[in-house]
Amino acid sequence: MLDFSIRYLNILKTQFEGLNLTKILEQDEFYHKQILDSILPYQESKLFQDDVKKTGLVVDVGFGGGFPILPLAKLLPHVRFIGVESRKKKAEAVTIIAQELGLTNVTLVHSRLEDFLFDKPATITFKAVGTIGDYLPAISSKFPIKAFFYKGPSFLELEGEQIKKIKKDWKLIENQEIKVPGTQQRFLVSFSSCNVPRGTAKSLVKLTDFL
Repeated sequence: MLDFSIRYLNILKTQFEGLNLTKILEQDEFYHKQILDSILPYQESKLFQDDVKKTGLVVDVGFGGGFPILPLAKLLPHVRFIGVESRKKKAEAVTIIAQELGLTNVTLVHSRLEDFLFDKPATITFKAVGTIGDYLPAISSKFPIKAFFYKGPSFLELEGEQIKKIKKDWKLIENQEIKVPGTQQRFLVSFSSCNVPRGTAKSLVKLTDFL
């Protein structure tokens, strides 16, 4: 993954220097805080691994500069990845980056989570996005589904009350500390839907349209 990290950062610093896809421009720091931080949750959580192996499809919401979707796609070439990003310029830029890095198992979409219907079982990931309480209720699915959030050390203090409000629809199934060298404390926070999530009657874009 080190060579992948070097190539990735070089693209960010040259072709997309003015787009602010990452504020981390030093190679070692980029490797630890963007690349390792993207893949270690998968490597260390058996629950995460098992769900990805079961679905064979990962949907990453709000991927920004391509994290964690592109490092995970590199690590798992046999898994299909769909990225959802509301900022069009970033979606277009990361599409080019994925192509230049030779990642053929990735499709990146300019859209919002609220516009998607999960009409196929999938694993959902969120890194450096809004609160759990905002995103879980926005998921529309025909199937029970699991969602995995990359969170910092204070997330329970900041989001605990929101999590309590969604407990009828979502169950917290794992809160695992992930130790990433050179970074602050990090947690993989995992949820499973208690019932089929609401919203399936709306006119939404089907996930399978992008497969």
